[in-house]
Amino acid sequence: MDAFTELIGGFGTALTPTNLLYAFIGVLLGTAIGVLPGIGPAMTVALLLPLTRGLDVTGALIMFAGIYYGGMYGGSTTSILLNTPGESASVVTAIEGNRMAKSGRAAQALATAAIGSFVAGTIATLLLALVAPTVADLAVEVSPADTFAIMVLAFIAVTSVLGSSRIRGLAALGIGLTIGLIGIDPTSGQQRFTFGIGELAEGIDVVVVAVGLFAVGESLWTAAHLRRKPIDVIPVGSPRMSRKDFRRSWKPWLRGTAIGFPFGAVPAGGAEIPTFLSYVTEKRLSEHPEEFGKGAIEGVAGPEATNNASAAGGLVPLLTLGIPTTATAAVMLAAIQSYGIEPGPQLFDNEPELVWGLIASLFIGNAVLLLLNLPLAPVWAKLLRIPRSYLYAGILFFSSLGAYAANANTFDLFLLLAIGALGFMMRRYGLPILPAIIGVILGPFAEQEMRQALQISNGDLGGLIDPMSVVVYAIVALILLWPLVRRFVPRKVVPSVLEEATHEIEEAHSHHGLTDSVSVSGTTEARRRFDRANDTEAGDG
Repeated sequence: MDAFTELIGGFGTALTPTNLLYAFIGVLLGTAIGVLPGIGPAMTVALLLPLTRGLDVTGALIMFAGIYYGGMYGGSTTSILLNTPGESASVVTAIEGNRMAKSGRAAQALATAAIGSFVAGTIATLLLALVAPTVADLAVEVSPADTFAIMVLAFIAVTSVLGSSRIRGLAALGIGLTIGLIGIDPTSGQQRFTFGIGELAEGIDVVVVAVGLFAVGESLWTAAHLRRKPIDVIPVGSPRMSRKDFRRSWKPWLRGTAIGFPFGAVPAGGAEIPTFLSYVTEKRLSEHPEEFGKGAIEGVAGPEATNNASAAGGLVPLLTLGIPTTATAAVMLAAIQSYGIEPGPQLFDNEPELVWGLIASLFIGNAVLLLLNLPLAPVWAKLLRIPRSYLYAGILFFSSLGAYAANANTFDLFLLLAIGALGFMMRRYGLPILPAIIGVILGPFAEQEMRQALQISNGDLGGLIDPMSVVVYAIVALILLWPLVRRFVPRKVVPSVLEEATHEIEEAHSHHGLTDSVSVSGTTEARRRFDRANDTEAGDG
């Protein structure tokens, strides 16, 4: 009952006229930017991050929640209408959604995605309100050694589970950790990696790093591969669903929520694997399996619900442990930190009005998103006709403006360009972005927790070992050794469909990074392979 009482108080904060306006603006901006081709939720949040700097912390985070959900909705729009997912988690939506659109059912695909997102987001946010305080209470008892072990788990998971190459993932993590070490050593007071440049003594602003890696890096990459070819946008009527569509969608919405939330709540879980699992589940349980591959509405309803439930679940480790599980959550963590607030076990005790106002605003933003975007779907479709050369030129302009506004320092513009060039090179050589941004954000805190644990033990390395940390390190060892163990596990133990889905996820990460735009040809090939794996599995059964 305490959680419900606090949540009611949070609604009192979120329902003020000013905060309602912030939620509305956030949803509108998030959708408008996120619906543009090649721009995923993480890039949307990073690009609009500087806009919240002048607001009070509660209003800024409420606006940010609206941007977060708006960006998620925008990604589904591009997946359905253009077959161009903004992130690899949206590939599954494109598999059936784009085929529905090409068969004249774009409105139904957009409607089931929007309503499914609302249903899953509402249920998952309620679970967040119930689960997060308990997790926070348990996390208070966690020692520095245990916290360091959990952060090591996050590092290893994002480099081993979510990437096609462990070496590339570790390289990206190393880049992020190096950037995070720039500045003054908190213990010795000595400068590290500053090269005598005074502006680097205070470190590099996380906002500059996020905008540089996501927005500038993606813009440069797109400019280097820009094709002077008009975008073919499928016309959209008023999004609506028939009774038959509702009957076929409501169960996938609920199943998608049940699959997505637990995966999102696990540190380094992400939404890629659960969306593919949702697609497989719906194909197996559907009364119309023959429609899959031709535009089955269950293939849109389930994965979209899973994606949004996973996003809400990802706020559990973000708010209670300060550990982001996705690139979008990592940028949100940077936004919270920019106000001098550290997410973690003490957040619910130290900032109850802020955290419960934020959770309540998720309900409000979710409802505003549904009410606003169902009638405006044809308008968002027209935005897709903006030439990409104009689009990314505008992104570079606003990125530079936002980076300068963050600290009113021209040196940040040079850093933005340098980090943007780094982001471009990471895409060029297939290095994922998520390990880098997590290294930048969590690296300094992992170092702090490790040093504190060693200080308690007077420098004895045994101080890094506690009963809980032993379990965590065992999980880390299992992740590292899994490729070797898998060679000795009979293939029938692991469903071939899951293996193929994992392979497609790895390809998306290898070629595009977690939040890079997934090409139309790549998505089509992924769909062919995924369908072939499902057909083979069904034939064997």
